[in-house]
Amino acid sequence: MGKRLLPVLCQLRHPLQPPGPLRRLRVPCRASSGGGGGGSGGGEGLLGQRRLQNGQAPSSCSPGGRTPAMRDSIVREVIQSSKEVLRLLQEKNPAFKPVLAIIQAGDDNLMQEMNQNLAEEAGLNITHICLPPDSSEAEIIDEILKMNEDTRVHGLALQISENLFSNKVLNVLKPEKDVDGVTDINLGKLVRGDAHECFVSPVAKAVIELLEKSGVNLDGKKILVVGAHGSLEAALQCLFQRKGSMTMSSQWKTPQLQSKLHEADIVVLGSPKPEEIPLTWIQPGTTVLNCSHDFLSGKAGGGSQRGHFGGLIQEDDVSVLAAALRIQNMVSSGRRWLREQQHRRWRLPCLKLQPLCPVPSDIEISRAQTPKAVDVLAKEIGLLSDEIEIYGKSKAKVRLSVLERLKDQADGKYVLVAGITPTPLGEGKSTVTIGLVQALTAHLNVNSFACLRQPSQGPTFGVKGGAAGGGYAQVIPMEEFNLHLTGDIHAITAANNLLAAAIDTRILHENTQTDKALYNRLVPLVNGVREFSEIQLARLKKLGINKTDPSTLTEEEVSTFARLSIDPSTITWQRVLDTNDRFLRKITIGQGNTEKGYSRQAQFDIAVASEIMAVLALTDSLADMKVRLGRMVVASDKSGQPVTADDLGVTGALTVLMKDAIKPNLMQTLEGTPVFVHAGPFANIAHGNSSVLADKIALKLVGEEGFVVTEAGFGADIGMEKFFNIKCRASGLVPDVVVLVATVRALKMHGGGPSVTAGVPLKKEYTEENIQLVADGCCNLQKQIQIAQLFGVPVVVALNVFKTDTRAEIDLVCELAKRAGAFDAVPCYHWSIGGKGSVDLARAVREAASKRSRFQFLYDVQLPVVEKIRTIAQAVYGAKDIELSPEAQAKIDRYTQQGFGNLPICMAKTHLSLSHQPDKKGVPRDFILPISDVRASIGAGFIYPLVGTMSTMPGLPTRPCFYDIDLDTETEQVKGLF
Repeated sequence: MGKRLLPVLCQLRHPLQPPGPLRRLRVPCRASSGGGGGGSGGGEGLLGQRRLQNGQAPSSCSPGGRTPAMRDSIVREVIQSSKEVLRLLQEKNPAFKPVLAIIQAGDDNLMQEMNQNLAEEAGLNITHICLPPDSSEAEIIDEILKMNEDTRVHGLALQISENLFSNKVLNVLKPEKDVDGVTDINLGKLVRGDAHECFVSPVAKAVIELLEKSGVNLDGKKILVVGAHGSLEAALQCLFQRKGSMTMSSQWKTPQLQSKLHEADIVVLGSPKPEEIPLTWIQPGTTVLNCSHDFLSGKAGGGSQRGHFGGLIQEDDVSVLAAALRIQNMVSSGRRWLREQQHRRWRLPCLKLQPLCPVPSDIEISRAQTPKAVDVLAKEIGLLSDEIEIYGKSKAKVRLSVLERLKDQADGKYVLVAGITPTPLGEGKSTVTIGLVQALTAHLNVNSFACLRQPSQGPTFGVKGGAAGGGYAQVIPMEEFNLHLTGDIHAITAANNLLAAAIDTRILHENTQTDKALYNRLVPLVNGVREFSEIQLARLKKLGINKTDPSTLTEEEVSTFARLSIDPSTITWQRVLDTNDRFLRKITIGQGNTEKGYSRQAQFDIAVASEIMAVLALTDSLADMKVRLGRMVVASDKSGQPVTADDLGVTGALTVLMKDAIKPNLMQTLEGTPVFVHAGPFANIAHGNSSVLADKIALKLVGEEGFVVTEAGFGADIGMEKFFNIKCRASGLVPDVVVLVATVRALKMHGGGPSVTAGVPLKKEYTEENIQLVADGCCNLQKQIQIAQLFGVPVVVALNVFKTDTRAEIDLVCELAKRAGAFDAVPCYHWSIGGKGSVDLARAVREAASKRSRFQFLYDVQLPVVEKIRTIAQAVYGAKDIELSPEAQAKIDRYTQQGFGNLPICMAKTHLSLSHQPDKKGVPRDFILPISDVRASIGAGFIYPLVGTMSTMPGLPTRPCFYDIDLDTETEQVKGLF
């Protein structure tokens, strides 16, 4: 056990008192050349083996005597065993450093030192929370709650007075950290016979160990437990009964105490003996152990009692061994915790579905299902309580600390759901995504996670409606999913518009102030001291000014620092709003008298088109997000150099506004499987994928055999291409499978069917069988399969079946898809019956994922910007060539000169055609792709060309969805959302 432990053991051995008639616990002594006998064959060699007669004195118990020697041996064995187990655990988990927390009320340096030395000897960390002796129950509970939620703490022991061990206190303590076995759950498991699944009281265990190691056969013995209360009494009785002992329990004030003491072979004292109880009530030769809680708290019942007992009751044997056994429990706690962190198949009770026919509306289906409490779901998938922040009952944010905890965990399989070129109604990629994970987890018992984008309120109130999936494959509650969620888009809007205000305000102040006045306001005198802020020091460093004292700058340096000299004609940063509003596509700002004649033409974009949304979707940490926000380019100065958010001094404020938005939102499907909803960039005007962080966390949580299914916006030519070339570059993650969603409806449109318009009933071509239209339209499906094959990823086609589709049409699509090179093609019925309807798809995806992915990027980012644009246009869209407007060419030249030419490309293009013309269906050929403008999202990390007349602010239709949306003021339920 080492030199550190021995001094503590010596300190705990009290000086011997004159011997009396009681027999003291005695240990077996090993024969040695200098020893005094003590083998099992003679004298008092075994504790409890020889009963002393009246008047006989036991042999002495000096610090080197037999009892401490045996006890030390047991303690040493327990500590060495714990140390070895911990060493093996840390070999496999080097970052694992378990902590034992002891909440102590009162001054007890002796126990403190003993715990410290034992913990150090075993290799554990220990923390003492020392409270005043008169601490209240509420103060104790407050400390327990803190330790419960501290993930560094794996064991928690209470060293408090008996009167504070109330049910209120014990019920607060987490059973999995209760290394003293005092909670009802641990006691219940012990009584039930599940000792291997619970923590057993170290004190009770020490009593049994000391008796058995001393040679006492407990079978048939009469045991009297006196003065014990609560958990100690229950644990002692249970353990003795398991050994075949006849156990009695009594309090000191019981009238029959004397007779019970006379009958007992072994007496266990659970609290100090009152003065009025005569020593003579205990029969000579009776084995007595003292494990009173007061002693273990360092009070020992008072010196007068020690004198009364004559020093024959060896209290420190129990206390020291109990402390060692607590360390053993602590190591077991750490081992259990590690086991829980390792990948395992989730024991996830899924929610049952009772599909109706005809299928009700999405919101009726959503309301008919009662979601799990989100904290329950979080626990089921392996999240710790301090890793989630709960918003209401059914959604929560997940903290990024989980990535650090699971950093050594192998990732699961990575599946992307993309689609063919859709109709304006959408073809159900979100529905397929949800149906697939419901099939994997609820029906095939495979860990799986869906990662979806948060919908913008623009489409929700505009033309398309919600994006929570549909039918019996959706995220619930769907109204919370579609409306506000946890406020991420509002945070983006606030941050974006703060930066927009900073730009125009800076131009105004620079136009109306001298260098000196501007500088004095930027670096004001506060309480007689002038200091640069941290972000201002960063700007000075960027300018090559290595000074930290504001008073030492030269006039030229003052001017260089204070003036950004923004060229208003180069401003690319627009204000945003999460509402479709066509009348904000072009506006004039600065017409108020207070703006002193400074006005300019500007515009609003939809909020999800903000570069801050793209930053959120592509960042991998809070620190990385801050860097990305700071390097966002908002304009150029009059010398052609980029002006960033850092230059404006607003980066810290933007990060503060986004600090909660960076955490993914946890929700669930109709069948109770987990979903991350995070970030929501449009695929036609941004990169169109949910966040890297959500994917990374989900991949860790599902484990090596699990699946993460994420969705790319619109057709494979847009969302999938950007997923591979932009998101995969940012994340470093490699996809295993592409699921390509198709519908008979969309294929008929591409085969020459009449136009499909939202809000207008479908023509008969779409509701009746038409094999020829389907066959002709499969050219678009075949093209999208070929696009996925450019990246070397296997493709599984998911045919999202509608009730009007016929078997002949379904079979034809699946056959042509396989001929075009799809790994498999499967009809899916999740919309009408839930995950059960996508089991075939789930099996196909599992099989495809078992094949080796040969993923590759489409282009090298070091290519010139024009060549990267041309590669996408020709290889993906099928264009003959591209045509740059003079403005687009000038922007490309500027970005290249500024050092941004090696970024990937994010094409802003219509989603309704492979070409730039929405009415060109099927597979257009030999067209020239016009690039009207080029913008740069330097913080997000891409250049985005605008194809044709692409708008970044959608408009409302003649009859928007909001006509059907209402609130029941009695029930507060949303009506008509979808």
